[in-house]
Amino acid sequence: MMNSAFSAVELAPRDPILGLTELFKSDTNPNKVNLGVGVYYDDNGAVPLLGCVKSAETQIVAKQRARSYQPIDGNANYNKLVQTLLFGADSEALDANRIITAQTLGGTGALKVGADFLKQVVGCSDVWISDPSWENHRGIFGNAGLTVNAYPYYDPETRGIAFDRMIEQLKVLPKQSIVLLHACCHNPTGVDLSEDQWRTVVEVVVDRGLIPFLDIAYQGFGSSLDEDGLVVRLFAEKCPSLVISNSFSKSFSLYGERIGGLSIQSATADEAKRVQSQLKRLIRTNYSNPPIHSGALVETVLADSNLKSEWIQELGGMRERIKQMRLDLSTNIAKLCPGADFSFITEQKGMFSYSGLTKEQVIKLREEHSVYAIESGRICVAALNSKNIGFVSEAISKVVI
Repeated sequence: MMNSAFSAVELAPRDPILGLTELFKSDTNPNKVNLGVGVYYDDNGAVPLLGCVKSAETQIVAKQRARSYQPIDGNANYNKLVQTLLFGADSEALDANRIITAQTLGGTGALKVGADFLKQVVGCSDVWISDPSWENHRGIFGNAGLTVNAYPYYDPETRGIAFDRMIEQLKVLPKQSIVLLHACCHNPTGVDLSEDQWRTVVEVVVDRGLIPFLDIAYQGFGSSLDEDGLVVRLFAEKCPSLVISNSFSKSFSLYGERIGGLSIQSATADEAKRVQSQLKRLIRTNYSNPPIHSGALVETVLADSNLKSEWIQELGGMRERIKQMRLDLSTNIAKLCPGADFSFITEQKGMFSYSGLTKEQVIKLREEHSVYAIESGRICVAALNSKNIGFVSEAISKVVI
């Protein structure tokens, strides 16, 4: 056989989360629990199909529409609804036509298109992400050709924000450096900035001429849709240039539908048109245009006042269930292991928690108790339920003694 052109290709390392899932699937323990994957599960341990989504799908199927190509930047009405959700109906920038939005293949697709735009069109060279951050942030921006750096964020000693060090770093970044910020429900720590801290960050970003890139993948999982969207509005008010990626994977439980958006705010309407033209060029040479069904589901819900109210209620139920799991885990561990204080996890927000577990403790959890977590100690609180919370609490108590 002739030599293969691919003979020198090396085996890539396993994704830290997907690789963990593979180990989990091979575990024969009937009580096994996977706290690694970032998916919301209901109290029965199932990915929910929201009632509002069921209703929307029924409406869409009944219309029996043809499946022609969408515009390169997606459904125009969907994009407007996304803008209203993020920026607010009374946004000055929206009224002035300074914001453009493209329907994307999930939040990941929005991040990738945004990274390509900033590198290829704007000419940026460096991006700064939080330490720690979602693992895929580094890969997405690195593969776009940007140098990926990190600014201080999480303080393991206080289990809070290393805010002074974060601000010190931002104050010395070169002009037009990209700063990636988690708008709410920080992944992986669950620790968010306060409103006053966010206002300080906005001031520094404007003063230094930095480009803020907000990743908002969990709007509604922290406090509420409105409160979680505050950060977007704070930056929109002060920053002439702003990039935002958003996702509906978690909030609509539409993981496999890959539906999100990339929104960019410019200084003028003319500038926004030029930005939009370049985004279309980038998307055209990447995946050409987005699919119909996923955007139609979200559009139908957001455009119908009754369905939107139902969605807000269902989203609130998911949020409150996660909060209850945080409280139950903290309370259980306090009873089982009085020397271990896990009360800090009740102050964190969103689906994830930096549990404080060491790599060695995480390995013991997996090997001795079939409880799977990322070796950084990050756990998905949304994977806990009333049936496995006791088992997980006992397992954690045993490895932290």
